[in-house]
Amino acid sequence: MSTPAEIANLLSESMEGGVELPPNPVEEFLRSDRMPHIWCPGCGIGTTVNCFARALLQSKLDLNKVAVVSGIGCSGRVAGYVKLDSFHTTHGRAIPFATGLKLANPDLTVVVYSGDGDLAAIGGNHFIHAARRNVDLKVILLNNFIYGMTGGQVGPTTPGTAMTTTTPYGCFEEPFNLPHLAEACGAVYVARWTAFHVRQIAHSMGEALRKKGFTFIEILSPCPTLYSRRNRLGDGLDMMQYYRESSEIRHGANTKDVAITYQGPIVVGKFVDIERPTFLENMNRQVARTLDTQYVGVGEDYVRS
Repeated sequence: MSTPAEIANLLSESMEGGVELPPNPVEEFLRSDRMPHIWCPGCGIGTTVNCFARALLQSKLDLNKVAVVSGIGCSGRVAGYVKLDSFHTTHGRAIPFATGLKLANPDLTVVVYSGDGDLAAIGGNHFIHAARRNVDLKVILLNNFIYGMTGGQVGPTTPGTAMTTTTPYGCFEEPFNLPHLAEACGAVYVARWTAFHVRQIAHSMGEALRKKGFTFIEILSPCPTLYSRRNRLGDGLDMMQYYRESSEIRHGANTKDVAITYQGPIVVGKFVDIERPTFLENMNRQVARTLDTQYVGVGEDYVRS
């Protein structure tokens, strides 16, 4: 392994034209003209974008048929940084925008990439019904336990007793258990990881990209600027250490039992992986039953029974 001094020398020589560094395999998925990004030092969002790029690389998907939709917030900026067809939509409306995109062009792989506030608070109703309908969307939710971009207010996933700008005496609300919510509403794939579990995140993203139906991945991501600082939890590295020491991988765990408490143990893993008809499949079946030969069907997968 190279020492820090050797790495520094290599970078210096590269800048002077003496050594050509190998290309970063993730770079082709990013809009370099948008760099540097807005995320704070120690934030975990960029780490997840790296995982997403690697999942796309391994999936061999036609990138011209992949679209990313996000809402408002720190995580919502992902849509602006990935070099794909992307939509940075209004607050809480990422899922309905994505639903319209998928139904208008069923051949697309549509990824929703946003935060806990955007998807589970103002966008919670859309989340519930997209999962119930089993719309073929890949939902990646970054959970930093707080509204980061707007000043550190309490959110739908803030653990009990945690300090925020709007709960200065500690949070007294019960937070969402998001994997349980997703499963109860009908998601066909449910997983949770932390920003520490980079290989597992990339693997889960790959599985979700290949899975038909409403898939959901929750990723716990540190917010050192607001959540960690206000709760005196240290910087991003300290939170990564917490994720490392407190996470327990339990594939197939009952989602009722994976709720998160303040600085408590974290159950991670793949919890749900089932099959059921998608929204379009159910629609094609029902309308064909009613209209018979008059119905031409929607999507390349439609075959008249």
